[in-house]
Amino acid sequence: MTPNTIASAFAPLEQLASQLIPHIPREDDASHDISHTLRVWKNARTIQAIEGGDLTILVPSILLHDCAAVEKDSPFRFQASRHAADKASKLLREQGFSASAIESVAHAIEAHSFSANVPPRTLEAKIVQDADRLDAIGMIGVARCFHLAGRLRRSLYDVDDPRGRNRPHDDKKFAVDHFDTKLLKLASGFQTAAGRSLARPRHERLVRYLDELFEEI
Repeated sequence: MTPNTIASAFAPLEQLASQLIPHIPREDDASHDISHTLRVWKNARTIQAIEGGDLTILVPSILLHDCAAVEKDSPFRFQASRHAADKASKLLREQGFSASAIESVAHAIEAHSFSANVPPRTLEAKIVQDADRLDAIGMIGVARCFHLAGRLRRSLYDVDDPRGRNRPHDDKKFAVDHFDTKLLKLASGFQTAAGRSLARPRHERLVRYLDELFEEI
């Protein structure tokens, strides 16, 4: 996609988006590339249309929420959103954003991360967190889970105990274990009513997928 095509997806704030798109790192991880950013934006717009929220905060928060890449298997993964918030703050200062807007965007970026465990204080931060987590569940969440497992050379499941009934779940070894360690927990933590409503059917798809996968195994 061209920068102009990407910016057009952020209507009615295409001009704001076009300022920031050239500064987004080109991610080689397909679970955190521009298609992820666009899906998160679509989720955020759906939630914002119901809950409200300032689009001038949401646009930079979503465009820059993954601007500092830390690999998923890094021991410093929990710091990724803090690094992204710092990097985004520097960029937004250079772009002439106000101090209050930068603070709001930085908080939304830092709070979006599951591993950072930062409670979102503002409506915009709650929307960004919900919008990002919607992309981690449902069928797109399944696709991203197995894509990442392939990149990190993890097995699909434990042949001896696929469901992990007699062992601790370990998603650093087995892709399927990531459902129990994270994905199936996400739906209970959504911040907005609209986000919870959108999460419900996606969570049910995760459960159904896992049941059908184990049936085939």
